[in-house]
Amino acid sequence: MVQSQITQSKTRVNPPFRADHVGSLLRSERIKQGRIQKEKGEISAERLKEIEDQEIARIVEKQKEIGLQAVTDGEFRRAWWHFDFLEGLDGVEGYNTGEGIQFHGTKTKAHGVKITDSIDFSDHPMLDHYKYVHSLAGSHTAKMTIPSPNMLWFRGKNNTHFYKDDDALLTDLTKAYQKAIQAFYDAGCRYLQLDDTSWSLFFNEKGREMIRSRGQEPEELQKYFAKTINNSIANRPDDLQITMHICRGNFQSTWASSGSYDAASETIFGGLDVDGLFLEYDDERSGGFDPLRFVHRNDLKLVLGLITSKSGKLEEADDVKRRIEQAGKYVNLDQLCLSPQCGFASTEEGNLLTEEEQWNKLRHVIQIAEDVWK
Repeated sequence: MVQSQITQSKTRVNPPFRADHVGSLLRSERIKQGRIQKEKGEISAERLKEIEDQEIARIVEKQKEIGLQAVTDGEFRRAWWHFDFLEGLDGVEGYNTGEGIQFHGTKTKAHGVKITDSIDFSDHPMLDHYKYVHSLAGSHTAKMTIPSPNMLWFRGKNNTHFYKDDDALLTDLTKAYQKAIQAFYDAGCRYLQLDDTSWSLFFNEKGREMIRSRGQEPEELQKYFAKTINNSIANRPDDLQITMHICRGNFQSTWASSGSYDAASETIFGGLDVDGLFLEYDDERSGGFDPLRFVHRNDLKLVLGLITSKSGKLEEADDVKRRIEQAGKYVNLDQLCLSPQCGFASTEEGNLLTEEEQWNKLRHVIQIAEDVWK
């Protein structure tokens, strides 16, 4: 057994919490069947919503039961972690790309987004989605997850004839996100997470070459991404906690990118104004903890994704505790938290594990966190 020399205060009032999770959960069979039936015209949109409401209520209670402080709707109303939200913005449309996004050994469905008009945020369906999970949360914290504005900037920029100027695009995009953030806050949200795969482009040479092929330099694009995030969250209320999940891709237990945080570490750990970072550290693809030396704020919380969401096998608890201790050599241990490295279902297909294995993973996170932060 590892003798714990890493004991810190167990409880935390504000998110992210000692034991936390990224947000998405495996879609239940009722949800999957309901979506198929709706697509075939066998049930109405109203009936599908009833099914979603019932299943979300069930999984919120399950999250409470196993001991999580933050609860989500599992993204049960979404097909994608990002496109559903982005398509709800004014001036953005989804479309069939003809080819899916490439992952390690597989591809997603062919889908993308394009900018067709001025970007804005007005009556977005996910406001009601949040209000529902908020109504179920009770004494727990209802967490909302949305894609980072960088996901639209990077994916939509080359699919638009509307914006000829990057600065005009940045201005409208960040204003739309400012409105979105305020709208979720007004609906009761105090824990908002931005999910972002764009940072992984900097982590390996293949990604950096992709950036250069689009006529940009990686170092300059990092600055632009940071500016987009910081401008978007600049006016947030003081009691709203905003975190960011930096992802390397998550589709049916596969991944899209690999590489350590090194090439973007100064920007990620020293240049973003978020309250916390969810970091993928579940295998060797993520590199070591050395980039954490660029963390200079003692109020920045780091959620270490040391538990994989890509398989049902439980990690050795002592190994996880050792890794937390290693990370503690670079930052104050009181700044650290624990979670799975990603969600369990970034798309409706979900990762390759059972629902019970998913809950066991989350129980594992909670038990290890309770052991570490006594």
